[in-house]
Formats: sequence, structure tokens, C-alpha cells
Amino acid sequence: MTAQGVPLRRRVLVVIVSVTALAVALFLVPLAVAVNLLYHDQTVAALQRDAAWVAAAVPDEPRVPLKLPTGLPGDLAVGGYSVLGTRMFGDGPGHSSLAASSKDGRVHDTVEGGFLAVSAPVPSDEGPALVIRVATPNSEVAERVHEAWLLMGGLALIVIALAAGAAVRQSARLAAPLERLTAAAQALGGGDFSVRASPSGLREADQAGQALESTARRLGDVLARERAFSADVSHQLRTGLTGLLLGLESSLSRLGADLAPAVRAALARGERLQEVIDDLVRLSRDSRMPSEQLDVAALMQELRQEWHGPLAEHGRRLTITVEPALPPVTAQPAAVRQILRVLLDNALRHGQGEVTVTVADVGPGTAVEVSDRGPGLAEGVDPFVRSSGHSHGIGLALARSLAEAEGGRLVLSRTRPPLFSLLLPGDDS
Repeated sequence: MTAQGVPLRRRVLVVIVSVTALAVALFLVPLAVAVNLLYHDQTVAALQRDAAWVAAAVPDEPRVPLKLPTGLPGDLAVGGYSVLGTRMFGDGPGHSSLAASSKDGRVHDTVEGGFLAVSAPVPSDEGPALVIRVATPNSEVAERVHEAWLLMGGLALIVIALAAGAAVRQSARLAAPLERLTAAAQALGGGDFSVRASPSGLREADQAGQALESTARRLGDVLARERAFSADVSHQLRTGLTGLLLGLESSLSRLGADLAPAVRAALARGERLQEVIDDLVRLSRDSRMPSEQLDVAALMQELRQEWHGPLAEHGRRLTITVEPALPPVTAQPAAVRQILRVLLDNALRHGQGEVTVTVADVGPGTAVEVSDRGPGLAEGVDPFVRSSGHSHGIGLALARSLAEAEGGRLVLSRTRPPLFSLLLPGDDS
């Protein structure tokens, strides 16, 4: 099923560009209004300065023919008006309401007839009798404002374009690690446990990659252990079944032999094989269940009853010694039972002489040692390696894996004569 939704690259691009455009708009609109007011106020201030200069330069008697001073900008329309707003000389409309408003003796400004105009009364002892009106085309002011707006708009587009470029780069930087994680997760789902997360410089993505890599490694280890466990269990079951079949075939090959002992032996082996199957099935199902306190004495008594007969058939003794006042041991009984069965079966098949089982207190836990008087192992042979070529290697490998699953250890403490030590953790509670 294909995942639906907006790609991260596009989402990051849209968000960054949208936020940038909104920020530019929120900044640009007030700035545009401020620029408009600034240019208007600057023009009005210049006109007021020119009007005051003209008003100071002309006499206050309107009946005398007047001549405007020179030196004024060529785009200015300068005219003299009566306090009633009638033009008396100069340029401008025949009647100006702006000029009439200056009869109060103050300077006024407004847009009149397409011009931005300022009126200033000519100073007089008897009150204003003449008003100077100075105007400039309002289109020139608007043109300056529009040029400023175009410049700000161009800068805004540049900023948005730079933000879009940064967004493309940032979205690629954010999406690339996630895309690699997706590919790694798909590979992991396909059974590739060798995925490795390359660093991206993003802490969260690197942490997710490391978690995925660690998960892949753990899953690979778990799967490898499960496969090895299955192979070891299969070997253990085949070994017991082979012994049972060989016993029956040997009895059937002897003509006239009493089959009752063979049947009883086969039944005993079958029951023991059934117990092995039950224990292994229970261990595979309850591998994550918490361990319980182990009854060491009861387990040793069970082993005595199970292995005394098979060893006695070969003229060998079984000696079990349990030290008193042992510390509590936490482990699954089925796991410890299977480990000791492997050790005793190994001693029966490959050892000689008396088989000794000793349970002793070793401080932080309990040690169960199994030894016999056989020749032991050759130099350089690891009994726990499945590929060693020895038939006892697979069973001991299973025993070691069971011991490690219980938080303990199974080691070969002595090679000749062989001595295997099972170290079980104590009960911390």
C-alpha cells in the first residue's frame, strides 16, 4: 500500500516560502505607507520653505505691482493671492480655496487642481492682506513614491527567491536522511540486517538511524540465535530418537530374545525424549518470562533418578554432592535441566569412569560442576563450537546458549579430565 500525503521536501518549501512572504508583506505594507508619508512630508516641507522665503521677499502691499524673486525651482507654480483666494499675480488657478484658508495667518497645504500646494501669508502689521501659494505637480511626488515601491517590491522578490533557494536546500537536507531511513527500514523488512545509518548532521535523524541500526543488529542476532537454537534442538531430538531406534533394532535382530526389557528401555527413552521436547517447547515459548527460584535439591534428585540407571549399565557410578546452605538461585528449571542433561549425556557418551556432579556456593551465585575420568579433549578443540567436527559440540553449544539466556555461563574449567562448570546467578531479591 502506497503512503499518501505531501512530500516533506514540498511541505518544507511551501512553509518556508509562505512564512517568508508573509513576513515580507507584514514589513513591506507599513513601510510603503511610511515611504508615501515621508515623501509627501518632505515635499510639503520644501514647499513651505519656499513659500516662506517668497512671502518674506515680497512687500505686504498688494496694490503695488509685484515681481517674484528669482532662484526658485522651475517646476514650481508661485502666485500671489488675496485673503479671499483671488489670484493677483503669478501662476496658479484664478481662485484658490487653499490661499483663502491662510487668512488666519497660518501656513496650509493640500492637493489642489493636481498640484501639491502650500499657502503662506505675507507678514503685515495690520494682518495678512497677501498670501503666497507655491505648488508642484502631485504626479512627480507620486512618481517618486512609485519608484520607491518598485524598489521595495524588487527587494522583496529577491528575499523570497533567496528564501525559496534556502528552503529547497534545507528541505533536501531534512528529507535525505528520512529517505535513507525509509530505504534502510525497507531493507530491514526484506531481511537485510546489515543496514548501517550514515551520519547526516541532524541529531534527531542520526538518533533514529542509530536506533534502526541497533534494532537491525539485535534482530539479526536474535534470528541467528533462533536458527542455531533450532538446529541444536533438532540435533538433540535426533540423538535421542536414534538411540531409541537403535535399541529396538538391536533387540529385534536377536532371534528368540526377550523383547520386554527392550520395550521397557524404549519406553523409558521415549518418556525422556518427551520430557526433552516439553522442556524445549516451554523454553521457546517462555524465553521472555521472568526466571523463578530454582529448587536445586529437587533437581539433583531428579537427575540422580534419570541418569543412575544408564551409567550403571556401563559399570559407572554417579556421585552428586550438594553443599548445605546454598544461596537462592534464579533460573528456569527447564533450562537448567536441559543443560545438565547435555553435560551428563556428554559424560556418558564421551567420558569414562565415575561421573561427579558438585553443587557449590561461589559467592554471587551457585556453580554446578560436572566431571568424569575420561581423557578429555584434544588441545585446541573448542567443545562449544558447532563446526568443530565433534558430535558433542552441537549439544554443548545449545547448553551454553541456554545458560547465557538465563544470565549464567557454561565454561570448560579443565580439559583433562574434563570439568564443565555451570555458573548460575543468585537471587538479588
